Amino acid sequence: MSELSNDSGGPALRRSITTLPLALYGIGVTVGAGIYVLVGEVAANAGAAAPLSFLLAALVIAPTAYSYCELSARFPRAAGEAVYVGAAFSSLFMVRLAGLLVAAAGVVSSAAVAIGAAGYLRSFIDLPPLMLALAIVLALGAVAAWGVVQSVAFAIAVSLFEVGALVWIIAIAVPEISAPWAALHASWPGLAAAPWLGVGSGLLLAFFAFVGFEDIVNMAEEVKRPERALPAAIGLTLLATTVLYLAIAFVAVATIGAPGLAGQEAPLAHLYARLTGGDPALISAIAVASTLNTILIQIVMATRVLYGLSREGALPEPLGRVSPLTRTPLLATGLVLVVVIVLAVAAPISVLARATSAMVLFVFILVNLALLRLKLAGAPPPVSTPSFTVPLAVPVVGAALSGLVFAFEVVRLLMS
Repeated sequence: MSELSNDSGGPALRRSITTLPLALYGIGVTVGAGIYVLVGEVAANAGAAAPLSFLLAALVIAPTAYSYCELSARFPRAAGEAVYVGAAFSSLFMVRLAGLLVAAAGVVSSAAVAIGAAGYLRSFIDLPPLMLALAIVLALGAVAAWGVVQSVAFAIAVSLFEVGALVWIIAIAVPEISAPWAALHASWPGLAAAPWLGVGSGLLLAFFAFVGFEDIVNMAEEVKRPERALPAAIGLTLLATTVLYLAIAFVAVATIGAPGLAGQEAPLAHLYARLTGGDPALISAIAVASTLNTILIQIVMATRVLYGLSREGALPEPLGRVSPLTRTPLLATGLVLVVVIVLAVAAPISVLARATSAMVLFVFILVNLALLRLKLAGAPPPVSTPSFTVPLAVPVVGAALSGLVFAFEVVRLLMS
C-alpha cells in the first residue's frame, strides 16, 4: 500500500513509527494502570508467592504473543486480528467477528478506565466523576484525531513516566531488603495444594496485567518496515513488562509483606509512603497519567481496527476514509468516542472490566487457531521473507492456555 493513498485513491495513514517507539507504545498500554493496582490484588491471593503468579502469567501468555509475532510478520496490516482470521478461514463473518471483538474490547476498556481515571482525578479536581470521565474521553479523543505522531508521542512520554516510577520504587525498595535470599525462598509456595491454589488465583489476575501487547499489530500501516518492527516490538514489550512485574512484586512483598499490600486501593503509593515516609501524591499522579495513557492507546487502536475492517470490506466504506489534514480516520474516531461515552455513563466499571477480559481471551483463541490453520495448510506468507516464525506447537499451546483462562472467565461471569 502506498504511504500517500489507500486502495480507493484517498489519503492513507502515514508511516512514521519505528521499532523503539512502537515498543514503548506497547509497554505503555500493557503496563497502563494495571500493575499499580493489581500487585495488591495478586498479593492478597498468592501471598508471598505473588512474584511466582506474575512469572506463570507471563509463561501462559508467551505462546499467544509469539503467535502474534509470526502473524504480524506475515500480514502487516491494520485490523491485524481480523486479517489473520480472514486469511485462515476465508470467511467475511469471521473477519467481522474478530475485528469487532477487538474494537469492542478497546472501546469497553476505554470506558472502564475512564471511570477509574475519574476516581483518581477527584483527589486533585473536585468535580463529579461523570463530568470528569466525559472530559477525559473528549480530550483524549481530540489527541487521537489530531494525528498518530502526536498520539504516539503522548503515549511514549507517559510510558516513560510509568516505567520510570516503577524503576524508582524498585531502586528505593532494594536496599530495604535485609535478607534477599530468604525473601526469595519465601516466595516458593512448597508442595502443599492450598498455597498453589492461591498462586493460581493470583495468576488469573496477573494474566490481565500482560494484556495490551496485541494492540501493537493494529498500528501496522503506520509503522516503517512493519514485517520486522512488529515482531520485535511485541517481543520487547513482553520482556520488559515481565522483568518489571517480577521485580515490583518481589520488592513489594519482601519489604512490607503481602498483608501490607492486600486491600490497598493504591498499593504502590502505599509502598512508597511506607518505604520513604513521604507524600505518595507523585506516585498517585503517575497512576492517573497511566490511566489516561491507556484510554488514548485503546481509542487509537479501536479506530484503526474499524479503519482496517472497512478497508477489508467488512464495514461501511466511510469508516475507512482518512482525513487529508490529520491523516487519521476521523469518522471512525468519532464513532469510537460516542460508544465510549455511552458505556462510561451506562455501565459499572466491574462489568466493563470483566467483559473486556472475556473478549480479549476469545480473540486470543481465534488468533492462535488462525495461525495453526495457516501452518497446517502450508499457506505461504504474502511477504517473501518472513522475519519471524514459530513451531507448530506454539499456536496449539497458545489456544489451549487461552481457552482454559477464557473458560474460567465465563464461569466467573455466569456466577457473578
